[in-house]
Amino acid sequence: MKYLIFILLLISCQSKTTNDSIIEQESDYFEAIEANDIKLSEPQEGEWLFGRNEKGQTFEQYTKANPVRPIAGKSTIYLKPIGQFTNLQKEALKLLRDYVELYFQQKTVLLEPFSDKNIPKSARRKRSDGSEQLLAPYVLDSLLKGKNPKDAMALMAISEKDLYPKPEWNYVFGLASYTNRVGVSSMYRFQNKTLDSTNFTLCLRRLMNVSTHEIGHMLSFHHCINARCTMNGSNNLSETDLCPNRLCSECQKKQYWNFRYDNRKRLKELLAFLKENKIEGDFKRLNLDLETLK
Repeated sequence: MKYLIFILLLISCQSKTTNDSIIEQESDYFEAIEANDIKLSEPQEGEWLFGRNEKGQTFEQYTKANPVRPIAGKSTIYLKPIGQFTNLQKEALKLLRDYVELYFQQKTVLLEPFSDKNIPKSARRKRSDGSEQLLAPYVLDSLLKGKNPKDAMALMAISEKDLYPKPEWNYVFGLASYTNRVGVSSMYRFQNKTLDSTNFTLCLRRLMNVSTHEIGHMLSFHHCINARCTMNGSNNLSETDLCPNRLCSECQKKQYWNFRYDNRKRLKELLAFLKENKIEGDFKRLNLDLETLK
């Protein structure tokens, strides 16, 4: 389940006039792709939004909240592997780096792996099946907090072990902090415990989805309740698999306002990545945007 710490970091402010003019320049783009948004259905018991009164976040609310933004000297996204990774897992991490760079259109660096052997017993536990879990808040507060490289906009750890957010919870897919611009996600449950050629693509897709979701939280995005979107919350893998690797038009508008990239260039680069790596469902969905724009 995706979980976040809702604390806003005040970094910069843009005037309303600037906000409007920046978006007006791309109004045709956002109006066109909005036709491809898939509205959320009524939440069912067991789903993230069932019983939760999440209010979402409009474009206007996002810009007025003084969100985390790339600034001079602090615009790089860093990925930090934690644990012992197989060669196939390392390949997935390299592809994740490539995807994150295209997704945010920001320089992204994959750091050398960091051993988890020094994590104390108080921050790890054994499950009944013999697998080990790491306490996600410990990773944020003790391993990542204050360790951001000087030019980092965000620092995202990737664990090969399962994570849990507190003793009474079974597990968590990821956790992020606004204030410290750090986060962690785990690839353990995305690969059905062991990564091999049969589940590599599915694991990669899930890792892409949760990692960009958590980085989105670091950049002040709230959960999306507007449409099917990468920023939807989820309680389990089935619900995560329903979250597309596509931001809805409202969330795309927020991200464009923040980073000021070329929307069409980003779309074409993401499509090329998805096609090359055979992530067919997301390719078809993003390709609808490209076809709509023609």
